Amino acid sequence: MLEGAELVAFVATTDLQRSHAFYGDRLRLRHVETTPFANVYDAGGTKLRVTLVEQRAGSPYTVLGWQVPDIVVAVRFLAERGIAVKHFEGMGQNEAGIWTAPGGARIAWFEDPDGNVLSVGQASPPPAPGEVEL
Repeated sequence: MLEGAELVAFVATTDLQRSHAFYGDRLRLRHVETTPFANVYDAGGTKLRVTLVEQRAGSPYTVLGWQVPDIVVAVRFLAERGIAVKHFEGMGQNEAGIWTAPGGARIAWFEDPDGNVLSVGQASPPPAPGEVEL
């Protein structure tokens, strides 16, 4: 039943106005609606509800991410908007904060004003012609 249903993503905030300045203005997501309980955005065709909570429960892992065609461009986009890439000790991220997974995917993390960990990721490139994929 759910395989054909539209996905809605949720992220928590303690301040709708502050979150709109981040998701709407800085990340440039298209604002769809504001209710007393949430700001709603179009995130690449997926509805993102930034939901008002009294207190956000912290999570040290990614809660929301975007698949991008070029991670270097995405990290530059974030930097131009004053959004710093998060560095994790022991991850082996490059100077730009981009981590390369063993399979070749590349990921960079950043936080929203509520401390939610977000990411941008670029899929691993397809194998070159004649190259064996493991």
